[in-house]
Amino acid sequence: WNNRDPAKVAMAYTPESRWRNRDEFITGRDEIAEFLTRKWAKELDYRLIKELWAVEGNRIAVRFRSYGNENWEFAPDGLMQARHSSINDVPIPEADRKFRWPLGRRPDDHPSLSDLGL
Repeated sequence: WNNRDPAKVAMAYTPESRWRNRDEFITGRDEIAEFLTRKWAKELDYRLIKELWAVEGNRIAVRFRSYGNENWEFAPDGLMQARHSSINDVPIPEADRKFRWPLGRRPDDHPSLSDLGL
């Protein structure tokens, strides 16, 4: 996600992957890439840290800084086939932002959400 390349990110999902993101319902790689293109055109300083919350079989849950969580389901080939996102649209004031690395992949030594007390 931090590479902000919609076509590359979309390849992590099955061709018929289903998403719910806030109030949008998205199906397939083309719609995923279109969604990410729109998202990242608005979110110019986008940075993301997700942290594993729970695992059960082919499903996991992650949490992230924007006070949200996602539930993911994986196909047998390891690609994500379903993504259900619950995100609160609470702005994070500039003074409270903790993700300061240059745009791109998060550095390996950057603290996790838990390390940051989030």
